[in-house]
Amino acid sequence: MLLAHMRECLERIHEYTGGERARFEASRLVQDAVIRNLQTLTESSQRLSGGIKATEPETPWRDRSGFRNVIVHGYLGVDLHAVWLVVEQDLPALADALNRMAARLAPPPA
Repeated sequence: MLLAHMRECLERIHEYTGGERARFEASRLVQDAVIRNLQTLTESSQRLSGGIKATEPETPWRDRSGFRNVIVHGYLGVDLHAVWLVVEQDLPALADALNRMAARLAPPPA
């Protein structure tokens, strides 16, 4: 369930931005939506079991938690450039990892 929720957050972020920095920068509404989904995504990642996380050891799980704390506790001074870097550079690899994790956990075909 958490993996599906995290994948949904990633889909929403892509839907809102279209993968375009200009679209992200042009709209406070998009910025707020992306930040909110990043909060939800990182909060969910903290709730994944250690066993599930261990299946993707290349994923920097601790960094995800740290970024969540920056967003949640630094809401008056969120660095939009840093947020976009996460969207552009970190989320594609995270999406791939979540897809692999979901595939591993999927029940075998009948």
